[in-house]
Amino acid sequence: MADSDTEVVIVGGGAAGLAAARRLHEAAIRCLVVEARPRLGGRAWTVTDGSGHALDLGCGWLHSADRNPWSAIAQAQRRSIDKTPPPWERPSLAVGFPLAEQLDFLKAQQALDARLDRVTEQSADSAAAAFLDPADRWNELMNAVSTYYSGAELDCVSALDLARYHDSGVNWRVVEGYGATISGYGADFPVVLECPVRRIDHSGRRLKVETAKGVITADQAIVTLPTSVLADDKVQFTPALPEKAEAATGLPLGLADKLFLSLDGADEFERDSRLFGRTDRSKTAAYHLRPFGRPRIETYFGGRLAWELEAEGEQAFFDFAVSELAGLLGSAFARRVKPVQFHRWGADPFSRGSYSYALPGKADCREKLAAPVDNRLFFAGEACSRNNFSTAHGALETGVAAAGQVIAERKRS
Repeated sequence: MADSDTEVVIVGGGAAGLAAARRLHEAAIRCLVVEARPRLGGRAWTVTDGSGHALDLGCGWLHSADRNPWSAIAQAQRRSIDKTPPPWERPSLAVGFPLAEQLDFLKAQQALDARLDRVTEQSADSAAAAFLDPADRWNELMNAVSTYYSGAELDCVSALDLARYHDSGVNWRVVEGYGATISGYGADFPVVLECPVRRIDHSGRRLKVETAKGVITADQAIVTLPTSVLADDKVQFTPALPEKAEAATGLPLGLADKLFLSLDGADEFERDSRLFGRTDRSKTAAYHLRPFGRPRIETYFGGRLAWELEAEGEQAFFDFAVSELAGLLGSAFARRVKPVQFHRWGADPFSRGSYSYALPGKADCREKLAAPVDNRLFFAGEACSRNNFSTAHGALETGVAAAGQVIAERKRS
């Protein structure tokens, strides 16, 4: 490292870390971003396929796009915003799911959402599954949908946490990639890549951050690590911070993996249309056909299904998708698709999951995780967001907030 002494070290170069770095840069405070991966962006990652199309292997939707800061950032970077309504806001293809059944499912989903919206701060927290109607024929499909937005089934997820989530209902996409937008936000800052942090020693007057490339000394640190890493002490704190590990344990990372397929004869299908593999079980995939009008299928796997397939390897995802698609569209359809890009987020050593959800009774762990320690250690990341968790804009907001805390503390001292 060219400079191993700085005012603030930022652990993690994802959305939260880069947002914190920019805020500190604007305040003329020296900072250094330390990232374990060979790239910036964290769980936001854009790759390019053989046709030159940008594919988001991590987060891909500008949720609450009308108030999402990344929308303006993408436009400032001269990127293109696609405002086509997302597939889940329109009827799916009727193959295996007649329109009348889709409307019935939509009513059931809306009724569940309404029951969850009535959860208040005075309610005893329970699993979201407690709000299902036991007699509803669509419970398995609603569980599948839960794995796409929470990375886990409803029996795992805090109802109070879901009730706290704020969503404007506006969803856009960045044509050149959400991950590319986020990583591009860190182009102007001092960054050290391929530099995992092993220990943060906060016992002395200055912090000592032990990394794979040496020791960094700093006045303060902003830690933006995923909860899966914090919970398992992959980064050690001296003195130990058991309250942070406990909070992180209450906010595990769910799993949502995406497999991109090429599609021959794509014009047969309407652009940005959707299929569910099955409607009678939770272990099923969702298929976004022709995203951006391209000859691709963006396939979503979540929750227990994704964990099971990851244990079998990448080929298992393709085989599962082909089996479901052939079951819907005929055996000959298997010859029309090929794998293009995929990443196992559960097996990724620097994330070990996709985004956080709160276990039943653990919704308040978000505030506990975000609380500073001795006004020298500050915490940020989507899991620290009370109302915008599991999103890149939630991560950004917590990064800006943590940087603001650092700035305020430096003014006091």
